[in-house]
Amino acid sequence: MNPDGATTRPPRTPRGAGTGPTLLYARPGIIVTVDRFTVGRSSWRVAELTHLHSTRGPHDRAATRAVLTSTVVIGGVGLLLGFTGGLQRLTAGAYLLLGAVFLVPVLLAVAGDRWRPPAYELWGRRAGGDELLFSSDDEHQFGQVSRALRRAREMNSYGGWEDPLAGTEPWRPRR
Repeated sequence: MNPDGATTRPPRTPRGAGTGPTLLYARPGIIVTVDRFTVGRSSWRVAELTHLHSTRGPHDRAATRAVLTSTVVIGGVGLLLGFTGGLQRLTAGAYLLLGAVFLVPVLLAVAGDRWRPPAYELWGRRAGGDELLFSSDDEHQFGQVSRALRRAREMNSYGGWEDPLAGTEPWRPRR
């Protein structure tokens, strides 16, 4: 006991002190520590990664092909009707139907992005070249991994990280 009547506790050690690298994110196949970023069999030193940025990947190939094919077919039918004079013989209902058919590629594009959205990609520069570091369809997981990697970069740039309250004693009133 101290002379003022307060009991003392051993000082707290900062999180991760003496236990190896601080783990920021860990799921099967993905590990982010203060020192390394590992995805599958690829691993990078966090200190080597610069210019981190995220983008969306390419659209689904099947959806892109469906949009392109329907556009070409519908455009071809429209041109064929225009050159043969068939457009002059159409009724108002047929024109409305033809207008609705021209919306098919747009609807296919929207449906393709809805059912199979482009993947989220995390890119970084290492040794002068851009590299794809991580890609995921899950927005939540992507956000967690990218935030963990950004925190690791911050910890590396500030020369380490310690809990600011770990080294201070709490204020206790004198009795």
